[in-house]
Amino acid sequence: MRVLVVEDETSTREELADLLATMPEIGEVSEADGGEAAVRLLGTGSFDAVFLDISMPGLTGMDVARVLGMLSTPPAIVFVTASEAHAVEAFGIGAVDYLLKPIRAERLAEAVARAATARRGRASEPESDELSVVQIETGRHTVFVHRDDIRFAEAHGDYVRLHTDQDAHLIRLSLSYLEDVWSSAGFVRTHRGYLVAVRWVTDLRVTGSSGLVAATPAGDVPVSRRHARALKERLLAAVRDEDR
Repeated sequence: MRVLVVEDETSTREELADLLATMPEIGEVSEADGGEAAVRLLGTGSFDAVFLDISMPGLTGMDVARVLGMLSTPPAIVFVTASEAHAVEAFGIGAVDYLLKPIRAERLAEAVARAATARRGRASEPESDELSVVQIETGRHTVFVHRDDIRFAEAHGDYVRLHTDQDAHLIRLSLSYLEDVWSSAGFVRTHRGYLVAVRWVTDLRVTGSSGLVAATPAGDVPVSRRHARALKERLLAAVRDEDR
């Protein structure tokens, strides 16, 4: 792959470029010391992936990403930043990964693999499958949670708690954002604070303490009167699809 590193801090840019150059998937590494220089380089040829810092003087990484999105064949975008504050916006733009500084070699290798996968699938997939895998950074530990393993999501302040059979994971996203990007994958709002995967609902029942709940392998999810009808319709539709 031909990649571009966009970073205004010289030592960080050179370190990242050197790391990328050692990876077998990478054929050529170009560097830009800011957003304006990156846009100029885009006119000299195409790139398969761009590794973007976010906080830069002049054109920010987000600005450059929007320019990339207007290309007829946009490269895979990997944001490289010191803060997780822009993660939601980054994945909303269509980034394939979001790396936190200081960069670890194993995480960079994962990002390169994602970029390579995006490059291979660009021609065959009509649209991106946003957040099909959720990356959760907890200190020096990174957890990857597959959307298909998530039974339900629960609002938790400024975070969302993702429930699987075995675990629960906190991620800084809004429940409304997940509802938007996961609705096509079978996730339905059941309550102002809950989103459930229809495929994992085993039954609906009324309890004395919580009223109507949707039972899943990871626990019961409350269902408000407002959302009950829509959930039942989605469950019926899912059963009909299985019978076809």
